Amino acid sequence: MEHPQDPLKRVEKDLKKCVKCGACRANCPAFTAFQREPAVARGKVALAQHILKNDIELDDQTYVAMSKCLLCGSCVEKCPNEVPTDEIVVAAREALAARRGLTTFHAAVGQVIKHRTLMKMGARMASLLGPLFFRKVPETSGLRLRFPVPFIGRKRHIPAIAKKPFMDRHPEVIPGEPGKPRIVFFVGCMTNFVYTEIGEAALALFRHLGCTVIIPKGQQCCGLPAMSGGDIATVRGLAEKNLAEMERYEADYVMSACATCSGALHRFYPLVVGKRNPELRARLDALAAKTVDASQLLHHLGLSPAETGAGDAVRVTYHDPCHLRTRGLTKQPRELLRGTPGIELTEMEGADRCCGLGGTFNVYHYGSSMTINDAKSRAIIDTAAQVVATGCPGCMMQLSDGLKQHGSRVQVLHTLQLLARQLKL
Repeated sequence: MEHPQDPLKRVEKDLKKCVKCGACRANCPAFTAFQREPAVARGKVALAQHILKNDIELDDQTYVAMSKCLLCGSCVEKCPNEVPTDEIVVAAREALAARRGLTTFHAAVGQVIKHRTLMKMGARMASLLGPLFFRKVPETSGLRLRFPVPFIGRKRHIPAIAKKPFMDRHPEVIPGEPGKPRIVFFVGCMTNFVYTEIGEAALALFRHLGCTVIIPKGQQCCGLPAMSGGDIATVRGLAEKNLAEMERYEADYVMSACATCSGALHRFYPLVVGKRNPELRARLDALAAKTVDASQLLHHLGLSPAETGAGDAVRVTYHDPCHLRTRGLTKQPRELLRGTPGIELTEMEGADRCCGLGGTFNVYHYGSSMTINDAKSRAIIDTAAQVVATGCPGCMMQLSDGLKQHGSRVQVLHTLQLLARQLKL
């Protein structure tokens, strides 16, 4: 078994880069919520240094302190010394999990996400039994709990599970026009089981461009929910399965409409898995080089909205998902929206600020997650927009929850949904 200190040994040089200047405090959404030093980046670095030295007790408080990070990358972008705090936090969580074991929740998450059949069964049961556990909220879309369920607060608004997963609705290969790009579609769990309309919009847009779209049936969860809890073994197993599945087809691009999934394939697979397995590194790097976000690819391929008509006029604001912002993908979705007839794009204050989801952060620290989200909800409402668009299904769920708790009727849509709707595809 790998020694629990080994993950932090790999980032030991990076730990020394931090001079504790505090620039991270002004940009850390977790610090906004907790107002405690362990929540900010330099606090995490200091804690990681002590874990590496093995001079502190790894008690529940240590675990909780290291969980207070959304891995949004805001501190990394603003750090004058370029300290990769998100990498350090991932390594520290891996070290903690190796020494103390996974939490009950993350152990359960790992078991579910690494078995697609189990996920399908769970989604099917949730779809059938949803009315028993949840009730519809008449004035808004979404569901609310009838009675308490572990890890799910009663205030939370939850989207309904689709009756039929997206991947079950389509063949593996959808042919396009000769000479046009061949695209492998990495669907992702949220699009497959919850927001299936995102997948349908992606298909409509790329088929409009004449692309061949390939939906490998053996693709799995990207694994980032497991990474949040330090379960790198599960991430590694899923990365290997997804890599083999993506390599089955000759394609020009591997595309995802989920910022988290494309972030996993593009950055975290080489970083978290490749560094540990030199034999896989070259293949993972090749996959990363082909991986693109859907809006990035539509922009690159020259989607021409004016040629396809326009829907009703609509005022739209845009939220930057962290996994797109940290990759520099902020202009492409905005230019697509601005170029679409019928859309009036207005910027909100703090569009690039984290919405507060942070994957499992939202589960462990729901109240703080919504405290972070509060400023985002108010910023959206202040624009008087009818729709807030974004490129991440997870952000969509968080934004929708926050807006509904503010009593707002602003509609939350994926950028692709909005484009397909306005272009009447």
